Amino acid sequence: MDLGGNGGGLPVNNKQRAMTPNKSRGEFPRNSRKDSDGLSESPDLEFEYSDTDKWASELSELYSYTEGPEFALNRKCFEEEFSTHVSDKKWTELDAAQHRAHAMRLLDSLEVIVREKRLKVARAILYMTQGTFAECSSEVEVQYWMRYNIFLLLDVGTFSALVELLNMEMDNSAACSSAVRKPAISLADSTELRVLLNIMYLMVETIQQDDPADKPEWKTMRETFRAELGSPLFNNEPISVTLFGMVTKFCSGHAPHFPMKKVLLLLWKSILFTLGGFEQLQSLKVRKRQELGLPPLPEDSIRVVRSMRAASPPASASDLIEQQQKRARREHKVHAVLAFITGSPHLLIMMTSSRLQALIKQDNLDAFNEKDPYKADDARDDEDDNDDNDNSLETETFPMERDEVMPPPIPHPPSERVSFPKGLPWAPKVREKDIESFLESSRSKFIGYTLGSDTDTVVGLPRPIHESIKTLKQHKYVSIAEIQMAKEEEYQKTPLSGGDEEVEMSATELLYQGILPSLPQYMIALLKILLAAAPTSKAKTDSINILADVLPEEMPTTVLQSMKLGVDVNRHKEIIVKAISAILLLLLKHFKLNHIYQFEYMAQHLVFANCIPLILKFFNQNIMSYITAKNSISVLDFPHCVVHELPELTAESLEAGDNNQFCWRNLFSCINLLRILNKLTKWKHSRTMMLVVFKSAPILKRALKVKQAMMQLYVLKLLKVQTKYLGRQWRKSNMKTMSAIYQKVRHRLNDDWAYGNDLDARPWDFQAEECALRANIERFNSRRYDKTNNNPDFLPVDNCLQSVLGQRVELPEDFQMNYDLWLEREVFSNPISWEELLQ
Repeated sequence: MDLGGNGGGLPVNNKQRAMTPNKSRGEFPRNSRKDSDGLSESPDLEFEYSDTDKWASELSELYSYTEGPEFALNRKCFEEEFSTHVSDKKWTELDAAQHRAHAMRLLDSLEVIVREKRLKVARAILYMTQGTFAECSSEVEVQYWMRYNIFLLLDVGTFSALVELLNMEMDNSAACSSAVRKPAISLADSTELRVLLNIMYLMVETIQQDDPADKPEWKTMRETFRAELGSPLFNNEPISVTLFGMVTKFCSGHAPHFPMKKVLLLLWKSILFTLGGFEQLQSLKVRKRQELGLPPLPEDSIRVVRSMRAASPPASASDLIEQQQKRARREHKVHAVLAFITGSPHLLIMMTSSRLQALIKQDNLDAFNEKDPYKADDARDDEDDNDDNDNSLETETFPMERDEVMPPPIPHPPSERVSFPKGLPWAPKVREKDIESFLESSRSKFIGYTLGSDTDTVVGLPRPIHESIKTLKQHKYVSIAEIQMAKEEEYQKTPLSGGDEEVEMSATELLYQGILPSLPQYMIALLKILLAAAPTSKAKTDSINILADVLPEEMPTTVLQSMKLGVDVNRHKEIIVKAISAILLLLLKHFKLNHIYQFEYMAQHLVFANCIPLILKFFNQNIMSYITAKNSISVLDFPHCVVHELPELTAESLEAGDNNQFCWRNLFSCINLLRILNKLTKWKHSRTMMLVVFKSAPILKRALKVKQAMMQLYVLKLLKVQTKYLGRQWRKSNMKTMSAIYQKVRHRLNDDWAYGNDLDARPWDFQAEECALRANIERFNSRRYDKTNNNPDFLPVDNCLQSVLGQRVELPEDFQMNYDLWLEREVFSNPISWEELLQ
């Protein structure tokens, strides 16, 4: 029982405690406000979006809590190897030469034939990458020795040896067939793979951390390692392609024992390290625009998003009902006490009338909700059913009832007034296509003819149209994708005179070439795993088992063990969702910057694999409960668990969880999935209509309850693109959401998103739109990557007589033996008209 947390001496359950702001972090009073009934709203979530979480958190998420006993086993294997060569000193007491010598000995021992001996040496190396924690007294010291040992292992060539061992384990048919026959797979079936993947992940995750205090040689090693990871040095393909192969093999059912969480984490960090994160993407985008001669970006999108503040979520009808009931109960109690003290019959009459008034208000609210066309769409609980109403702002229907339903506003002092921004956060943009359509409609209206794509001729148009065109051109934005599409169209039109395309062999280009042959299978496999890990998924017999690397050999026998395993399984699924969402978003963004048709190829296969309904299904849950979930046991997280003495775990401590306001990884996953959905549907009318058909508006409206500016921005973007299709009644009932869209989402100057006048959204064009896009993608892939099927008519021909005669031609032996006969038959016996030949 919390006697001081809520000011009223009432018990606070875990869900309420999760939503309680942390005053020590300054969340009150800066971000909290009082609603019109005097109730405190939930504060803004103090979340800063980044490529990854803190280094310690990323390390701890590699291990499941079931793997805890293996830390001591790794230490034992290292000490047995270490004591045979160095008997009187600790690892931290040796000098650099001795460290290097022992690392070389371990690397040589990895090449032994005996499997058990090889696993023992691999565990010793894993203990080194874990920071030789037995000789450390603090987590900071563990992290220091981790960096030192990992750069040492990288220097002696450990990573290449690990990749070879990983390929051996992937091709181990005996282990695969044994796992397929087993009815239940546990940690023991993937021991060798887990040890290798742990070492590789710790090396990639640690080396990519850029520390200003690093030695110059470490910085050089980091850049070399980044280039090696992204190039086809390992097994003639980038390491990411090898890991994608593991994902598809797992999903096909041929290798159900693969530890998929570790594979996905290593795949994510490999892509992040080789291609770069969001800061590198922004700088690369700026550089590419300069190279193409395009004007600079109007703003830094990362900074704009970080400076935005969250909007208050739209009040649902159930919230209003609850407020009215609380006020009615409070007034009834006060009147009853006063009536008892004074004995006044007037107060009794007032008390009775207040109860009657509350009933009238309830009836009016029910009548209001009956007008909402989306009320019956979602057969969830009452809170979610009525969540699609925005009764708290400029709703124009039922003005009398609105005054009764909404409580009277409480006057606030001037210091608490909402400060409106001086300007919109984003500079407006206009496409060339928008200017053309505006001019075409203006010419048809005022002159009666059109000039096609001519955007310069304004003869005969009135003066206000001139000003409008000038304003549109001032905010005209030409994207890199438009330039790439125009160039590709030129290459397709003029295959001979267009010349050879200069393709920069960047890490993104190498990765695309590596995954191109099997990209559809990779996307389907990732979405299968995402579906199995989603909290809204039901357990089905045909779904894949993603718990192979978290379930112990012996199932729990006590309540405490069952609770611990339940937390571990939920945490395991959350980490998988986090990794897959980050992988998909990184690939989409990098492919889009590298070439638009690479992005479109991946995006189209995601759409064909039902990615859009899958993400909507993911959000069709209590999203606040997911974001504030406490599926972690901080005392069991690495490196805390190997440095400090573990306290005794109890059911109460497992239920309490940590004191964080939200779960970083879950909020990170939600934002990533929303960004992926935006990427897939932007400027695609057929996919936007999928959002409408799958009734995404109520689902997305519920996500607005999360008071985090970046998440709200991408939800509002998704609502904006489908607003014109939701009907006038929806727009009237959701004016607060419409206002938030206007305030936070970028404007397209002549985009009538708030109305229903879209000429491009003809339903019979949807299939044609996707087919045309697919044809363009196939032509691009065939021209650039399919060198075997080139049209022989388009191949260059050498017409120079001297160069043709100067070529050395290898003649077969039988021709050389019968050369005299060939001369007699083909040359001397045939009459030659030399005059015609010379002409």
